[in-house]
Amino acid sequence: MTTLNTDSKRSSYSASMKNLYMRSAIHRIFQSIKIVLLSNKMTFLLAFGPLAILIHGLTSQQGWVFVFSLVGIIPMAERLGWATEQLAYNTGETAGGLLDAIGNATELIISIAAMKNGMLRVIHQSLLGSILSNMLLMLGFAFYSGGLVHPNKQQVFGKALMNVGVLFNTVMILQIPAVLHFSQSELHFGNSELVLSRFSSCVMLTAYVVYLFFQLTSQNSMYTPIKEEESNEESSDDENDDDEKVPLISKRESIIWLIVLTSWISILSDYLVNAIEGASVALNMPVAFISVILLPIVGNATEHAGAIRFAMEDKLDLSLEMAIGSSTQIAMFGIPFCVVFGWICGYPVDLNFQPFETATVFMTLIAVAFMLQEGNSNHYKGQMLLLCYLILAATFYVHRDPLSSVVPPVNNGVVEDNP
Repeated sequence: MTTLNTDSKRSSYSASMKNLYMRSAIHRIFQSIKIVLLSNKMTFLLAFGPLAILIHGLTSQQGWVFVFSLVGIIPMAERLGWATEQLAYNTGETAGGLLDAIGNATELIISIAAMKNGMLRVIHQSLLGSILSNMLLMLGFAFYSGGLVHPNKQQVFGKALMNVGVLFNTVMILQIPAVLHFSQSELHFGNSELVLSRFSSCVMLTAYVVYLFFQLTSQNSMYTPIKEEESNEESSDDENDDDEKVPLISKRESIIWLIVLTSWISILSDYLVNAIEGASVALNMPVAFISVILLPIVGNATEHAGAIRFAMEDKLDLSLEMAIGSSTQIAMFGIPFCVVFGWICGYPVDLNFQPFETATVFMTLIAVAFMLQEGNSNHYKGQMLLLCYLILAATFYVHRDPLSSVVPPVNNGVVEDNP
């Protein structure tokens, strides 16, 4: 009898512990959902994603599908960046730096979705558009807002030209296959540029690994004003205690949310890309304008907001790090990654950018380099950068892309001659 009572108590205790564990797990799940999704100011935009899928299933209004998908990706992209930061806080400084290095995940997801649909020009234009958006729109708004909030104080920064130089050299290397193509000096027309693009992309990915190692080990203050370095070093011990970030979710939760958010962005990206051509007709907008202007603005919306906020807080070095650093990631990692990934999947993604796009990127880098050479900013410089971006946007609105057709996958890397 005593043995039966003991077994009964043990089973009852085990059942109660399981129930307690289940209640705790369910509570933690709801708490995680509340922290990740419901605590954000852009929560109301989450509804646009399911609405886009619903409209796609019930109607043929591709314009609305595109707009709703575009808006629905904005909060997911912001939360994806936030979850990456949370995982970085849980993994240490070095691993966190590596995670921050893949901060352009939304652009890559949209590019892969475009690749699956054979819209290779959308890949070229959206990634180049991200560079233009970061260098002109993001930096312009940061300079302008910082100058308005601090009209009587000169906002200074240092060492930015070094990173502009790295970006300039990277873009120059990426344009070599296009120069080979348009000079009509290829050994095998259409195939030599593809082989050169893949080789150049592999080299650039290797260079990106070296760049990351250099950033993580040697350049801890690349954007810090030179005059402020000494004072920053003296007060670093005190600031470390105040600025230490405490993760709001655990490492396991961060990984799970990264998978969930990436999957949801991938789903919306498929609807977004599928609706681009229909939206171009419905909204009377060229595909080039949608790819170069609209897609990058949405993909970088949260980064733009962060750069503006840092500039208004007189932390212009952080704004520069976001603008130039993000552009460097796209040029050194994003574009070469798409070429190599397309190679693996059988899509002829190359670096054959059109002359018009090449010229706009080079002119943008030159303009920004001249703006940064003095090491200070004001609202007038911000206005000039914004006006330059406005003119580029208007130019792409009236630009006709000669290579806007859909390209199917190829076998063994053999492609037909491009027009």
